[in-house]
Amino acid sequence: MGTVTTPDGTAIFYKDWGPREGQPIVFHHGWPLSADDWDSQMVFFLSHGYRVIAHDRRGHGRSDQTSTGHEMDTYAADVAALTGALDLRGAVHVGHSTGGGEVARYVARAEPGRVAKAVLVGAVPPVMVKSDSNPGGLPIEVFDGFRAALAANRAQFYIDVPSGPFYGFNRPGAEVSQGLIDNWWRQGMMGAANAHYECIKAFSETDFTEDLRRIDVPVLVAHGTDDQIVPYEDSAPLAVKLLKNGTLKTYEGYPHGMLSTRPDVLNRDILEFIAA
Repeated sequence: MGTVTTPDGTAIFYKDWGPREGQPIVFHHGWPLSADDWDSQMVFFLSHGYRVIAHDRRGHGRSDQTSTGHEMDTYAADVAALTGALDLRGAVHVGHSTGGGEVARYVARAEPGRVAKAVLVGAVPPVMVKSDSNPGGLPIEVFDGFRAALAANRAQFYIDVPSGPFYGFNRPGAEVSQGLIDNWWRQGMMGAANAHYECIKAFSETDFTEDLRRIDVPVLVAHGTDDQIVPYEDSAPLAVKLLKNGTLKTYEGYPHGMLSTRPDVLNRDILEFIAA
């Protein structure tokens, strides 16, 4: 574990496990979490000989709590600083939710040779918010509600989200994991309220259409049909159509947080894509 300092002086925390000669896999977490959300994946891929790396986005987890830079261009620049400092080449970048947007923005701009493949899981691209050009998106009022709930009582909001829609624990017959709920709350409360507030705009209003069109490497797009955070129909199928070399894998009935509720399935499928 260590930190990388970005050009604007922000310290970005990261974990770096495994053999230096192994192919690197870089994991990009969702809002408002941290690198810890990738525990299941990092242990799994480490056991298969990969070098696994995960960072805390600025304002999240153990990275610096900055006043500025809480938008996708800076997030991608921070990733470029990290991959440059570690001199990662031929890496696979795996992003969940907001992290999927970060992956799309970074991979589209990455130096040649830095990236071999990418994986977007329950990811926000192409764009979440409803508009004339994106009629199937979520109304801006949904995200205004997120901001209001965060500002009013962030601690309670960060219990309500994982207890309900994030993991699908609000569905009849769901097998609820209190550990996942508590760990989501723990990670969220480690970060900065201002960063999380501003990140809502970043993940909901950023248009990744041109990023997806620019990406040349193979991309796996994985999404659950019961995703209550990033609705399936307005995300994964549209993203794949924009990619030059995209593969869509749909998980019937899986929730937004399926990497944590079904790591046995997702880890295997991601490994198969990476190793192919």
